[in-house]
Formats: sequence, C-alpha cells, structure tokens
Amino acid sequence: MALRFIAKDPNTNGTQCPTTWVDDEAEEIVVQGWKAGEALLTRCRETGSLPETEAVVRVPIRMVPALREACDVAERLGIR
Repeated sequence: MALRFIAKDPNTNGTQCPTTWVDDEAEEIVVQGWKAGEALLTRCRETGSLPETEAVVRVPIRMVPALREACDVAERLGIR
C-alpha cells in the first residue's frame, strides 16, 4: 500500500480542502493545503530560499489532530 488517507479538514464540505496522507513507499507525509499568498511567501523567504521544487501551503490549526495521526501512522510503519 502506497498512499494511506488520514483525514480531510473537518470544517469543509469534503472537496477541495486540506487533506493529509502517509506515503509508506516514499516514506513521506503528504499534505494538501491552501496555496500561500505573496505576503506569506515573502515572510517565509526571510528564513531561506524557496526552491522551484517546493511549495508553501497553509493548513488550519484544526488539522493538528490529522497531522498528529499521520505522524503516528508513519511511526507505527517504522518510517523515520
């Protein structure tokens, strides 16, 4: 199994919303979030560059339980 669905944002209609997965083959936590606007990108770049192969996304604080669950699943799978 490659991609394990964890959760969608509980405060949305279930489509086009922040989502978390664990990819056990790639050994990664995958996050769908809202695209960062220019103001946030500028603030993020204050701590370093943003390569073309990376993106800044925003997820609401209410997604913390889903992110924790993704971390727990990765840990149980032995992903480090």
